[in-house]
Amino acid sequence: MTSSPFSRRATYWLAASALVSAGSVPSFARAQTTTTDHTATPALASTPQSARSAFDGNSPRQTVSEDAKPGEEHIVVNAKLDQQRANLQPQTGATTYRFSRRDIETIPGGDNAPLNSVLLQAPGVAQDSYGQLHVRGDHNEIQFRLDGVELPEGLSVFGQALMTRFAHSMSLTTGALPSEYGFLQAGVIDITTKNGSADPGGDASIYGGARDYFFPSLQYGGHAGKWDYFATGDFLHDRVGIENPTPKFNALHDLSNQYHFLGHARYTADADTRISLTAGVSNAEYQLPNNPGQQRQFANPNFLGSSLSQQVYGSVDSDSLNERQKQITDFGILSLQKDIGDKISLQSSAVVRYSSLGYSPDPLGDLVYNGIAQRAQRSVFSTGSQTDVTWRANAQHTVRFGYQIYVERNISKTDSTVYPQSGVDDDGNPVYDGTTASIHDGNGRTGWLYGLYAQDEWRPLKGLTINYGLRFDGVDEYTHSKQVSPRLNIVYQPWHGGTFHAGYSRYFTPPPFELVGGTSLNKYANTSAAPGTLQDSTVKAERDHYFDAGFSQEILPGWHASFDGYMKIAKNLIDEGQFGSPIILSAFNYRRGQVHGYEFATDYERGPFSVYGNFAWSRAIGKDINTAQWNFDPDDLAYIQHRWIHLDHDQRWTASAGASYTAFYKTGHPLRVSATMVYGSGLRMDSDIPNGGSIPQYETFNLSAVQSFQDLFHIPFLKRTQLRLDVTNLFDKRYELRDGSGIGVGAPQYGLRRTILTGISQRF
Repeated sequence: MTSSPFSRRATYWLAASALVSAGSVPSFARAQTTTTDHTATPALASTPQSARSAFDGNSPRQTVSEDAKPGEEHIVVNAKLDQQRANLQPQTGATTYRFSRRDIETIPGGDNAPLNSVLLQAPGVAQDSYGQLHVRGDHNEIQFRLDGVELPEGLSVFGQALMTRFAHSMSLTTGALPSEYGFLQAGVIDITTKNGSADPGGDASIYGGARDYFFPSLQYGGHAGKWDYFATGDFLHDRVGIENPTPKFNALHDLSNQYHFLGHARYTADADTRISLTAGVSNAEYQLPNNPGQQRQFANPNFLGSSLSQQVYGSVDSDSLNERQKQITDFGILSLQKDIGDKISLQSSAVVRYSSLGYSPDPLGDLVYNGIAQRAQRSVFSTGSQTDVTWRANAQHTVRFGYQIYVERNISKTDSTVYPQSGVDDDGNPVYDGTTASIHDGNGRTGWLYGLYAQDEWRPLKGLTINYGLRFDGVDEYTHSKQVSPRLNIVYQPWHGGTFHAGYSRYFTPPPFELVGGTSLNKYANTSAAPGTLQDSTVKAERDHYFDAGFSQEILPGWHASFDGYMKIAKNLIDEGQFGSPIILSAFNYRRGQVHGYEFATDYERGPFSVYGNFAWSRAIGKDINTAQWNFDPDDLAYIQHRWIHLDHDQRWTASAGASYTAFYKTGHPLRVSATMVYGSGLRMDSDIPNGGSIPQYETFNLSAVQSFQDLFHIPFLKRTQLRLDVTNLFDKRYELRDGSGIGVGAPQYGLRRTILTGISQRF
């Protein structure tokens, strides 16, 4: 039977609404406990049931009549396939914070803001130096996914290789994760990339202001026939690439140049088959900022009293050093998505990623200050495959299974200049004669990382969902180990708008391959770079018992609140630190670790007004460093061996809040004003014991004003024009992220002082 023009139009608009509803219904940092595969995607969760049923696995397969217009059919089919892809990887029982397109545009900076600025608005996320984030007391155990496909880990210390501009929407999932999530499990950041259906047309923008900040960008997307395409690129030049080591307004020697690109193309062969290709590039060069007035030569205590230390004392000014670092990331994802009948859906992807990090020292300054000038280069090349399958067995059971496997090649090279030790003085202190020696060190290794999973989402009663499964993971790299991990999540909805959840997950976290290197310690013996100990046990995989429980409730229409508590008991807890001048993180283990805490979040939205707020309390401790011991002071190792200490990234309290109001929002020239706040009680620093103190607490406020015009220039091919003003750290708060002390902390860093940026963007 041929459908009427009205029904075709209705189907088209319902499908289009499903694609853009994430941008029209605010969900900023709203905690959602997913219960079934029908609410796994925020776009359809806020869509009326009549529209949602068109994309359910149990609904009729034919959603578009044969005589539908090509553009309408393209949007409808892709909306259905997007829903099926989301159902492949639900977050059943976990806690998910969703950021829609509108949410992203609301924060100061919008698409121009760093990705970590967006994620800091979720509970339990603490900021650190170099743009790092800590989720629920873990150190960088965060996995990034693009359209559901996990990216292998790469080398990126400063900032992120992925930009906010890439995202149409994103989510952060934490808690007791279902079986499909492995390897890095503190938080799963899933970015739904922009595409030609959801983000058609072009946008050119220029953004900049204080500290030589210059940030032009360009994006364009569309579709033709069965093809869908999107591309975006930007260039960033500024003098705030890395945190200032002093509280002054501007840092010395802090120039950075970065460019990023993302391209996305999809071919929809039919209503059940889609092939997509995503490729990205990130290239960043940084000057390492200088800390004026430093007079410590040979920072290692073994050198401070030597005659050579006295000889070179003050020969180099710390404000004139010239240290640099370069980071490169390239990646590609080729995916096939297929529905087989009404019961089976799958997505199979091939992934490739290359990243490298190079550090160039100040040849004389590094030698004088640290006893070693080391040019360091690391790279990792990863290629692999990921497949996820969903089988809708019946109304009570949805079975999911899949695998991930990666082959990785890690290469590390260093060329060091050191002072050889010529003897010892009467007190047993080393003596150096002032001559230098060169040491070359390098190694490479190829390894495997793999995981298999199977799980059943069982709905025995109305409002009750039980998700149980098993996961098998293994690593064959610098370490060789494997584990079978049971997972169990229970979700109960006793009344409308209320959801209880509780879960247990056994976790297996391989050590970061790219951060583990085989340094030949004996080469540095009897030199100014000799470690305090030659003990160097191989970094091990972390094994955890993770417990999580919580409750969420819709209090009134538009007002939501949630509470969540968690505990992690770890064996061989993985931590990371900076040791030496190269800003390259190195991994190590605490034999025992414990992390526990709780989170509260709430949000309210009505018409042009929205507001949200959250806070979290966390405690992360470790005991007995049992790997990579040569990086540490022997006295610290001895103290930690039998005593619990705070992890260096342990922050007791974190909080964030924000509000937004849009004036004239029903006109063609809306004005949006928004503000955000971030609070931290302070990361750890040394006292009379390692990590015994904490940095002073801080809070920062940011402000944004965005004025839009529907047809400012009255030119047919030009659409919306947008002017924006953003102020970071509105009250110019001086605050410290690190003071330079603590386990694995290399230098002090201060937060960004007040920065005013403006921009203009033009749609076409």
